[in-house]
Amino acid sequence: GHPARTRGSCCSPTAMADDEERAAELKKKRSFRKFSFRGIDLDQMLDLSTEQLMDILHARARRRFSRGLLLKRPVKQLKKKLLKAKKDCGPHDKPDVVKTHLRDMIIIPEMIGSIVGVHQGKVFTTVEIKADMVGMYLGQFSITYKPVRHGRPGIGATSSSKFVPLK
Repeated sequence: GHPARTRGSCCSPTAMADDEERAAELKKKRSFRKFSFRGIDLDQMLDLSTEQLMDILHARARRRFSRGLLLKRPVKQLKKKLLKAKKDCGPHDKPDVVKTHLRDMIIIPEMIGSIVGVHQGKVFTTVEIKADMVGMYLGQFSITYKPVRHGRPGIGATSSSKFVPLK
């Protein structure tokens, strides 16, 4: 056996208490990890003006904002509906789903916490918007195709199964 360990020391009450303290400490560290997006934390991000937000986004998004993304009518309507859904729900429950076809909408800080139904061509995929999604497109979170499942041939798919009777 191990020279430093004596029989039964792993389960002594003091060792268990230390483990619990350590676990609680780790949990605390884990749950209070401050979110920051390119050096800006969440509270500051919500207060940014459009120009300041443009400075921290990628070039494609900057170009889209400079061409008047937020002034277009469908975008204004979506923002208004998201705000209304957030306002109507209680402080601890989730807002209603707001359905949209705007897959090319860039996620902005004021959308954080909202739930959006993004159309994928057939149905609406529910997307809960989190802080680390800022600057991405709504369409990135609603896949439009069914991913391919390789390796499952059907009947008659291979040359050897052509002569197998069906029933």
